Amino acid sequence: MAQRPPSAAVLVLHGGRETGTEPPPPGLLNLPGTRMRPFARAARATGGNVLVTQVRYGHRGWNGDRAHPFHDAVAALDALREEAGDELPVVLLGHSMGARAALRAAGHPLVRGVVGLAPWCPPGDPVTQLAGRDIVLVHSNRDRMTSPQATQSLTARARRAGARTCMVTVRGGDHAMIRRASAWHRLTTGLVTGLLGSGSLPGPVGEALALPPTAEATEGTLDLDLDLDPGPDPGRFRARTRA
Repeated sequence: MAQRPPSAAVLVLHGGRETGTEPPPPGLLNLPGTRMRPFARAARATGGNVLVTQVRYGHRGWNGDRAHPFHDAVAALDALREEAGDELPVVLLGHSMGARAALRAAGHPLVRGVVGLAPWCPPGDPVTQLAGRDIVLVHSNRDRMTSPQATQSLTARARRAGARTCMVTVRGGDHAMIRRASAWHRLTTGLVTGLLGSGSLPGPVGEALALPPTAEATEGTLDLDLDLDPGPDPGRFRARTRA
């Protein structure tokens, strides 16, 4: 029996280094790739005929203007387009350097949205390619590797460029997403489900995405503990009423 084509896809992009021209090590030795395995499982838990696959990098680092992971992401999207056609909705799910690559590649015709975890968002990175996309960035307030302030700034710049953006702060988390791991995984499931249209986004996230281009960065920033309330089902969040 012929396998049904996927109805949607999630491309997972793991983290890396600022520089490094050697290829990532194989299998479990690739710690950034191993770190994303629970998130890939969370994406598969969205249900439906969704293809979840990890982008393969040719190099461990971003490597300045060469931006190797960005080109790897575009190549993976092009291959998916050739295989599944022009109408396949894709969400890019990236961590750290992988989130930077996802944001840079979001202008690809297949991409509907980006979920960036602890993203690396240098101030000079472009945002015009994000126009018309849904961008949700999740960052710990205690991250010491990448800047939550830079992430918040990017959401505002991208909104002014025509993107629909939101930032969710995970208090007490860390860059590796080990602290409060279940919260990271559950939130990711809900965000990917919502952006693919196979479920509803948490209400406050949808409201943030609908903000006008002139909204301040703080208006589109949510607190996981104050604004989002885990519902009875995995991956589902409801609005939490602040006291």
